[in-house]
Amino acid sequence: MSLHSPSASCGGCACCGLAPPPPPPRRGGNVVLLAKTGTPDPRLPGTIHTAVSELTELGGHALPVVGDVRNDDDIARTVDLAVDRFGGIDIVINNASVLDLSPTEDLTLKRFDLMQQVNVRGTFALTRACLPYLRKSADPHVMTLSPPLNLSQQWLGAHPGYMLAKYGMTLAALGIAAEYRNTNLSCNCLWPQTTIATAAVGNLLGGRESLHHSRSPEIMADAAIELLSRPAGTDNGRTFLDVEVLAEAGVSDFAKYGGEQPLTVDIFVDGPDLAHQM
Repeated sequence: MSLHSPSASCGGCACCGLAPPPPPPRRGGNVVLLAKTGTPDPRLPGTIHTAVSELTELGGHALPVVGDVRNDDDIARTVDLAVDRFGGIDIVINNASVLDLSPTEDLTLKRFDLMQQVNVRGTFALTRACLPYLRKSADPHVMTLSPPLNLSQQWLGAHPGYMLAKYGMTLAALGIAAEYRNTNLSCNCLWPQTTIATAAVGNLLGGRESLHHSRSPEIMADAAIELLSRPAGTDNGRTFLDVEVLAEAGVSDFAKYGGEQPLTVDIFVDGPDLAHQM
């Protein structure tokens, strides 16, 4: 797969920075971004428009849709724009996500509902809307940025509200993968082994000091490119860590992605000794 393909991408300016959505434009492809950040947010630098500018500078074509993944009409606009402008949809990237690590008694139901609506329903709704066009594609991929289903007591109990939202994204992806297992659709999940040096991590997961012990967003971009470059049907229904995808591609030295020791293992990932990966 050359990645010279139409794609609809959900999210883009928050979760893992700008790195996950760019794979297609980096190789001359076409992207439609759906995101709420049409105006700057002091907590998270950049907007959908700056994201589009950066993607265009990479050599591709990117179009913004300022909207809300909770709104079915906004999803329809995104899909219609991709089909009308680029002729179809080959790739869907589910990147929209709300993060709230509050314990159960402190988590308001309003925030709980927001995480379910954006993370779980958004993933399901965007993928569902794109499926008629993915079924027409010769090389269809769905990539959801969500973790492996780690059922350890640590991660089940650390923040159940957020756990339900992120595992719900993974289950949605795995369910669709199973439903379409007899087609050529590749529907998989990708998650970072370590925290990623983004504004979201700095603001919500430990402050500026945490950024020093995080890898750069490029590791997720490179893993996404590798995963989306595999012929459709090669992998389906799998939950990958970024380092696993890259290791399968022959990468063994992750020092170029930075991060001071000790690297901070990401949420939902068990903590191996990462020193040997530097």
